[in-house]
Amino acid sequence: MDVRASACPLDCPDLCSLDVSVEAGRVIEVNGSHKTPITRGFICGKVRKIADHLYGPDRVLTPLLRTGAKGEDRWRALEWDDALAMIASRLGEIRDRAGGEAILPYHYGGSNGWLTEGGLATRFFRRLGASTLRRTFCASATGAAARGLYGELPGVALEDFVHSKLIVLWGVNPSATGIHLVPIIDEARAAGAKLVVVDPRRTPLARRADLHLPVRPGTDLPVALALAHALFERGLADRRFLSEHCDGAQEFARRAAAWSLDAAAAEAGLEVSALERFLELYVASSPAVIRCGWGVERNRNGGSAVAAVLALPAIAGKFGVRGGGYTLSNGDARWGLGPEAAIGEPAPATRVVNMSQIASALATLTAPRVEALFVYNCNPVATAPNQAALIEQLRRDDLFVVVHEQVMTDTAKLADLVLPATAFLEHRELRRGYGAMRLYDSPAVATPPGQARTNQQLFGALLERMGLVRPTDRHSEDELVADIFNASPGGAALRAQLARDGVATPPAGATPVAFADVFPGTANGKVQLTPPALDDEAGGLYRYKPEPAAAAPAFPLALISPAMATQISSTFGQLRERPAELDVSPEDAAARGITSGATVRVWNELGEVICIARIDRDVRPGVLVLAKGFWRKHTANGFTANALIPETLADLGGQAAYNDARVQLAAL
Repeated sequence: MDVRASACPLDCPDLCSLDVSVEAGRVIEVNGSHKTPITRGFICGKVRKIADHLYGPDRVLTPLLRTGAKGEDRWRALEWDDALAMIASRLGEIRDRAGGEAILPYHYGGSNGWLTEGGLATRFFRRLGASTLRRTFCASATGAAARGLYGELPGVALEDFVHSKLIVLWGVNPSATGIHLVPIIDEARAAGAKLVVVDPRRTPLARRADLHLPVRPGTDLPVALALAHALFERGLADRRFLSEHCDGAQEFARRAAAWSLDAAAAEAGLEVSALERFLELYVASSPAVIRCGWGVERNRNGGSAVAAVLALPAIAGKFGVRGGGYTLSNGDARWGLGPEAAIGEPAPATRVVNMSQIASALATLTAPRVEALFVYNCNPVATAPNQAALIEQLRRDDLFVVVHEQVMTDTAKLADLVLPATAFLEHRELRRGYGAMRLYDSPAVATPPGQARTNQQLFGALLERMGLVRPTDRHSEDELVADIFNASPGGAALRAQLARDGVATPPAGATPVAFADVFPGTANGKVQLTPPALDDEAGGLYRYKPEPAAAAPAFPLALISPAMATQISSTFGQLRERPAELDVSPEDAAARGITSGATVRVWNELGEVICIARIDRDVRPGVLVLAKGFWRKHTANGFTANALIPETLADLGGQAAYNDARVQLAAL
């Protein structure tokens, strides 16, 4: 048995370094290594059990052609040459007759790097003239807010949280989505740090926190603005920092003044004393860090809410010290690298389709209508809003659906053609972290089972078959990786680090201090507290949109869909045997005669989900929790939380507003 070094690219901030035990090309065991101080030699249970995913009965091993109606589990195995010929013929006919925009690639990159999410796949669809997909499931509103205020600026390094005297977890649950921050928080608390958690649920860390603020979903914006207003009104704002490093402070203060602590507490369903305590801790603590998560963006006010949260450390003057400021995503760690050099084809001016509105797009787009959907790196049936409408569209006989996938997902089951894909231990990946400031160039360490092929192999073959290869193209993995590094002034140094250490850190180091080592990447190097571009996009940045009053009588409960600790969104869902459970507060359950373990119906105008109820004291009244990532097999009627989520968007970035689902609940 051989132990080989790798790194985990799955959608998690930690980007763990791995030791993979391999025998005869087969993964036997996966453990964390000590290559970085984030991993610390341990990994999550999801990846420890990845052999079950790689070699389980759901793994797709050969190209499969549907032989029955969509929805029927009837398939015929194909040779790769026949599958590629079929795809090239069908896509070519559609392009020549209806235009390239009648073809839509549907993909996501959370669990992929620059080879499997960019590279030849993107080159292929750009040259084909296909419609462009706007990827908005996650980090679209947060990214827009962070860039608008700070430009390219890395946040507080995860390992620097040990220096903080106050840690605020706002809309993030590291116990499920980034476990390596948990021991770091524990270490900081052992040294005297306080912990505040802002979350509608009492998460594992909220149970141990010094203060938990269970906000109503969608009300983070008034809470953040009220805190900012109190800082200004009480003379607690850092005027020197604002004068030297910020633009737009006066206008921000004017807009924040719409919210007092009393008003925000009433809107968010909090005690005013809790907000007063939060303010007291934040003012008195230095260093203080806010870990802003992606839960904050998942509603109609999401972009403005994130911007208001990220403005707090500037207003309170919390930057310039190690462990002080904010952390959102450290992907903006100024690597000077990007995937475009490997793509080798400029983005065309084709129409843009928001992935969060895919059901409506398939139903309503014309001139041309979408006739081919090519899905890779994604499972939209389990992740996209308006699930029932999407399933109806995927069943269309006139929609050619190709899915390149590792296992037979809910989306693959509705495809016309399913192609076997490699998993991350079976192909090379170039990946930078969006939490840990690390970069890995990880080789394949295991042999792909069956006839699984990489994205590079698949789309490289399609480029050739459709006559889209040019004489000057570079297409091997070595060439694409070299192009990425050669396009960066610091690329040679990063490659040398990788060769020497197996891991690289950004030019500014793995733990830069904002406003000491690095400064905002805005045009004038200052924080833009009320950036005009965001103001225009949001139709008034920081303008709070309350819940529509008309929805309240019929659908009085807010449904949120946070991550599970056992899955990466829907990835690994095939391994889960237990049925889905809907978490209900004791108060809401008692009002409806619901007991734990009872079968319930939760519904709205989009659809219904029939599942099992679990009475949970950690859920606040008025809120239901049905985790994201469940598959259709996990509920009694084959629909998940996505069936209840509208296609409405947040105020920035075209972001999916998952937590704007409003529902009713009854026992069956």
